[in-house]
Amino acid sequence: MNAILIIAMMAVIGAIIGGVTNHLAIKMLFRPHEAKYIGNWRVPFTPGLIPKRRDELARQFGRIVVDYLLTPDTFRNKLFTPAVREKAEVVIGRLIGKHVFGGDKTLSDWLDMAGMRDADAKIESVALRLVDAKFEEAKVRLLTGTVAERVPARWMEEAEEKLPEIRRYILSRAMEYVNSAEGRQTIRKMLDDFLESRGTFGGMLQSLFGSSETLVDKIQREGLKFLAAPGTARLLDGLIEGEYEKLKNRPVEELIGGFDWAGLKEAVLGYVRKELAAGERLDRTLADYWQDGEAWVARNVTPALTDFAFSQAEAKMEEALGRLKIDQMVKEQVDSFPVSRLEDLVLGISRREFKMITVLGAVLGGLIGIFQGILSLLIN
Repeated sequence: MNAILIIAMMAVIGAIIGGVTNHLAIKMLFRPHEAKYIGNWRVPFTPGLIPKRRDELARQFGRIVVDYLLTPDTFRNKLFTPAVREKAEVVIGRLIGKHVFGGDKTLSDWLDMAGMRDADAKIESVALRLVDAKFEEAKVRLLTGTVAERVPARWMEEAEEKLPEIRRYILSRAMEYVNSAEGRQTIRKMLDDFLESRGTFGGMLQSLFGSSETLVDKIQREGLKFLAAPGTARLLDGLIEGEYEKLKNRPVEELIGGFDWAGLKEAVLGYVRKELAAGERLDRTLADYWQDGEAWVARNVTPALTDFAFSQAEAKMEEALGRLKIDQMVKEQVDSFPVSRLEDLVLGISRREFKMITVLGAVLGGLIGIFQGILSLLIN
C-alpha cells in the first residue's frame, strides 16, 4: 500500500512539475514584456524570448513576406493574367467614354485643366502673329527684284507664248472697229475736226478730195489695208515684244509699290480672326468635333494603352517592389506592435496547441514520476 502511495505521489508531483514547467516555458516566450532590474542588475530571462528577439523577429517576418509571400511572381500570377487585362481594358474604355467623350467638358475646360488659361486668346494671338509674319515675308519677297525674277518661269513662258495671240487679237479688234459704223463715225469726226482746224487749207483739201464721205471711205479702206498688211503685224509684234521685255526687267516695286499693303494686311488679319473664332470653337466638347471618337479610341487606343501599361508594370515590377521596401514596412509594423498584442495574436492562433503542450508536459512528468517511484522501490 505504501508503495502505491509513493508511486502515486511521485506521479502527481512529476505531473505538476512537467505541466508547470511547460506552462512557464510558454509564458516566458512573451513574459515579462520588459526587462526587470534589481538595482543595476537585470533579472535573468527578462524580458521574454520574443520581446528580447523582437527586432530579429520583425526582420525575419519581413524577409519571409518578401521572399515567400509577396514575391514578383506572386503579383505576376495574380495581376497580369488575360482576365485581369481584359477587365482593365473594359474599365479604361468606360472611363474614357464617360469622362472624355460623355462629359460636358469643353475643349477650353480640358485646356484649363492642363494649365493653359485663356487658350482662345493665346491661339488667336499666335495665329495672327504667324499670318502677320508670313504676310510681311511674302510682301518683301514679292517687291524684291524684277518681274521676271518674281513671277514663276512657267508663267513667263506661257505669257510669251500668248504674245502672237495678243497681236492677232489687237489687229482683229481694230479691223472690226474700223469696219464698223462706230469706227466710220469716229473717222468722220476726226476728219471734220482736222479740216476745221486747218481753216482755208482744210477747205482746199476737202475740195480736192471731194465730200467728207468720200474721204471717210478712202481712209476706212486704207486703214483696213494697213491693219491687214504683214508689215503691220511685224511692227505690232516688235512693239509688243519690246514692251514685254521692258516689263520683265522692271522692278516689281515700281509696278505695285504704291499698293495699300497696310489695308490689305488688316483685311487679311480681320478675315483670319473672323474665320478662326477660337473662343467659339473651343467652347465645344470633343464629341462635337469627333462623333465616332469613343468607338475609334476603344478600337485603336484603349487596347494599345492597356498593353503598354501592363508591359511597363510587369517590366518594372521587381524595381517597384524593391522601392516599396516591403520587408522594411513589415519590420516597422511588427516593431510598432505592443508585445501584448503580439502575444494575443500568437496565442489566439495557437492557444489550443499550447494547452496541449502543457498537458503533454504534465503527462510526461507524471510518467517520469511513476518511473522514478518504481525505480526507487526496486533500489530500496
